[in-house]
Amino acid sequence: MRILAAGDEFVGTELLISEVRAEIGDQEFSRLSLPWPVEPFGPVANVHEASGTEAQVIEALAGAEVAVTQMAPFTKQVFAAAPELKLVSVCRGGPVNVDLAAATEAGVAVTYAPGRNATAAAEFAIGMILAGMRRIATSSAELLGGAWRGDYYAYDKTGIELEGSTVGLVGYGAIGSRVAKVLLAFGARVLVADPFADPARITADGAELVELDDLLRQSLVVSLHARLTEQTRNLIDAEKLALLPEGAVLVNTARGGLLDYSPLPAALRSGRLGALALDVYDIEPPPADWALRDAPNVIATPHLAGASRQTAERAAKIVAAEVGRYARGEALANVANPDVLTR
Repeated sequence: MRILAAGDEFVGTELLISEVRAEIGDQEFSRLSLPWPVEPFGPVANVHEASGTEAQVIEALAGAEVAVTQMAPFTKQVFAAAPELKLVSVCRGGPVNVDLAAATEAGVAVTYAPGRNATAAAEFAIGMILAGMRRIATSSAELLGGAWRGDYYAYDKTGIELEGSTVGLVGYGAIGSRVAKVLLAFGARVLVADPFADPARITADGAELVELDDLLRQSLVVSLHARLTEQTRNLIDAEKLALLPEGAVLVNTARGGLLDYSPLPAALRSGRLGALALDVYDIEPPPADWALRDAPNVIATPHLAGASRQTAERAAKIVAAEVGRYARGEALANVANPDVLTR
């Protein structure tokens, strides 16, 4: 079986090949190395968050029956040029770099890797919450810049503790549920807004399911963990921000599109927001004239929440396991286009 391994600087090509070999033995591999994350991902034709070009993928796919990748663009043009292709296994939480309609039309199953970065992203979110509540990042930057902020010990400028605080989680999937367990261990009260979550599970975990507006009104900290859809785009806008308690901390390590960024600078300067911690953005990377660069109490990291060595290793193992199921004629575990199975 000929397999295309299209890796990048995070989930490397040789790591993908090694895990596939461990699953089904040696095969005939073609290799493609993509420049992400050294070069940012972006749209390619009609797919999003992709790295490399259609021409590169088409050339590397010649004769391949299976492809494993994280970022390679699989567009209608790519599927049309690869008639022998039967499986694309994507080691991401969602195969946004694949045209699923075109894949289904071509009879190609597309799998993905749910939960691959859940541990890394949950741990990172907790770090961002603590950094925002206790001025960890901003005071460090000020100290390194020469300012000793002893005034942060003044009562009205001190940080707040997790124990006894109410924290709202918008989304309760693999990441949000992990964040909740850590917050509860700290002694926080945890509210959850997620119309798709199992209420019984939330209650059993020790959290409380509420409507979004109620969560915003009650939560001193709000952390976003929802998927980006047309329904959740700009979910937190100026109207929703106005519901937050004065001085609340807002954290987004999920998707940039969940936030309307335009009201955030004014909310920080007025004190409506006490701190803003971001790992994702509406434009990545943010432009030079980004309005939040000189806003107070902003923590900004370059989309690192899922970046751990274990995430890369886990992602490669997940896609390799799908290749193993395919090779053995077993049912695939995580199919993004299940209609293809009836074709």
